[in-house]
Amino acid sequence: MPEPQGEELQSIRRRQEELKQQYLLPADERPRTTSRGIHHAAFICRDVEETILFYRDVMGFPLVDLFENRDYPGSTHFFLDIGNKNILAFFDFPGYPHPDYEESIGGSHHLSLSVTDENFEAIQNRVRARDIPFMEVEGSHAPNLFLADPNGLRLELYGEPLGYALDTNLL
Repeated sequence: MPEPQGEELQSIRRRQEELKQQYLLPADERPRTTSRGIHHAAFICRDVEETILFYRDVMGFPLVDLFENRDYPGSTHFFLDIGNKNILAFFDFPGYPHPDYEESIGGSHHLSLSVTDENFEAIQNRVRARDIPFMEVEGSHAPNLFLADPNGLRLELYGEPLGYALDTNLL
């Protein structure tokens, strides 16, 4: 994906600042959200068993439910515990040709998961032991790495607590 340069980049940065000034209220002036949080984030997988094994054995997320998808006969819908009463869900579409992962409008860029230093190290060791490619972000103020699941979904393991970004309390 080509990165903006020169005047285009400066224009984008000016627009970002305009949006920030117009819409980002100080924390004490923001209204309360109307949501209780994410019930589950659902993604499509190519292979149910491969996906379960990756998330269970590499990431350490227990499988908590599995049933036929109500919207697509023969599709398996399954749920993994990612902590703090949050659920990661997947379903497959048997018979559907699954293209390779691609960044696009309406798609996902990555799913960032907050992990403790101890769990970060354990997951990173399992990733290394299985020769799963990953990228660490140099100079990050918290442990941080990116990898892809068997479906191409990009994951970020991040050592910051929930509700923080760049060591700044957002909530």
